[in-house]
Amino acid sequence: MPAVIDKETCTGCGACVDACPVEAISLDDNGKAEVDADVCIDCGACVDECPVEAISME
Repeated sequence: MPAVIDKETCTGCGACVDACPVEAISLDDNGKAEVDADVCIDCGACVDECPVEAISME
């Protein structure tokens, strides 16, 4: 399952964007992270990088 971003918790810091090895995460127009589920390889690298624990692997 691809990573899931809690938009309420996300601060838009971009740490997950930098951590993603396949560039599946970007910041949306509101400055919040979003995951392209078709590109995400379910590695979980972003989960450990998020300083506010806004990302989960569901």
